[in-house]
Amino acid sequence: MIITYKRRRLEKTWEKALSMSEMTTQLLEESLGKTVLVRLKGGKSLRGKLKGFDQHLNLVLEETEDTTNAENVKKLGVIIVRGDNVILISPPPR
Repeated sequence: MIITYKRRRLEKTWEKALSMSEMTTQLLEESLGKTVLVRLKGGKSLRGKLKGFDQHLNLVLEETEDTTNAENVKKLGVIIVRGDNVILISPPPR
């Protein structure tokens, strides 16, 4: 009985994780070609047009700007952001 209960809880948790992953993918697909804000480990902030992503959350951004210091915005152009460094992605308003 206890094993069955734990198994059901684990299955529900797995279903939620899958739906969360699907939701993330859908949101990123809707953001392709649009400007997104990305916060990275270490406090760096980027703004750029999302050109691509993968299951690891690696991102390809173009027309990217480093907006960490609002008074000194740096143009970076086309960059690839390693997914391990991504803390937050803010999509454009719907």
